Amino acid sequence: MTLSFPPIEERADVTRDILRREIMPAYRPVVLRGFAADWPSVRAGGQGAQAAAAYLKGFDRGAPVEAFHGKPEIGGRFFYGDAGRTLNFESRSSGVSQALDDILALDGQADPPSIYVGSAPTPRILPGFDAANRQAVLDVSVEPRIWFGNAVTVQTHYDMAENLAVVVAGRRRFTLFPPEQTANLYVGPLDFTLAGQPISMVRLEAPDPERYPRFAEAVKHGLSAELGPGDALYIPTAWWHHVRSLDGLNVLVNYWWRDLPPEAGSPFEVLVHGLLAVRHLPPAQRAAWKAIFDHYLFEADGDPAAHIPADRKGVLGPLTPWLAHAVRAYLKRSLG
Repeated sequence: MTLSFPPIEERADVTRDILRREIMPAYRPVVLRGFAADWPSVRAGGQGAQAAAAYLKGFDRGAPVEAFHGKPEIGGRFFYGDAGRTLNFESRSSGVSQALDDILALDGQADPPSIYVGSAPTPRILPGFDAANRQAVLDVSVEPRIWFGNAVTVQTHYDMAENLAVVVAGRRRFTLFPPEQTANLYVGPLDFTLAGQPISMVRLEAPDPERYPRFAEAVKHGLSAELGPGDALYIPTAWWHHVRSLDGLNVLVNYWWRDLPPEAGSPFEVLVHGLLAVRHLPPAQRAAWKAIFDHYLFEADGDPAAHIPADRKGVLGPLTPWLAHAVRAYLKRSLG
């Protein structure tokens, strides 16, 4: 069964102002064609795997990275094994140059093992790469991360931050689903994951309609795009995305950011605490708390503190570093 999805919207010549004023408020993914066409790394990537690897090795100073290794039988798809009790790959410490050499050595094999290095911060493992390959639409404090491997598949997952993903070498096919399709994606365990984020249990390349019947509805809302060197993709927070790398060496740099101070905390942590404190209440009480959460968290009725004097709003007031610190201190005492 081959699935087909409408294309993701494309934009060119996106500036910081366009990203902030037009793209992000729309809360839809957008392909930025040619976003990094002038990066030296992209020019090297356009010359092939050997040139791309040589360029990256030029910045390697020996810092270790975590590399996922999968046997040929997984077909490049990192997933669960043994009825969901284990993972179908192992993690090994490696240097960047060694990992690249291992990947290049597999090129041309009909059924190669899978190797994937993900989410490695470039300032630590490739010092100088950022200065040589600059982007102009995000604050310079946003840390780049690099991902590289052979023809592997990253299962459908979401990020808890805004994401700008830039293809440096090889081609990648992205398939995205909006957050409201979560129920139709059959999400796996929240606390036993492949690399930190919960994933969909549905295999996009061969979905099982009997086991996952609601996935047919998710397919109606999916979007897809294939990106080459220099292209970028803006992925809004919490949008599900499936990423398939298509060539013998694929390199991507991404940027995650949130428009909140770090001390604001994680919505996912709120979800986990809610599973502890709310999920097991009697139905009537859960309905009551849903109404309260809708009022205070999602402002279904407007500003819940509009009637309270500004100097008395407390935790309902504007988010400041002081308020975030006070709330976290309260939660530590409460949870402790």
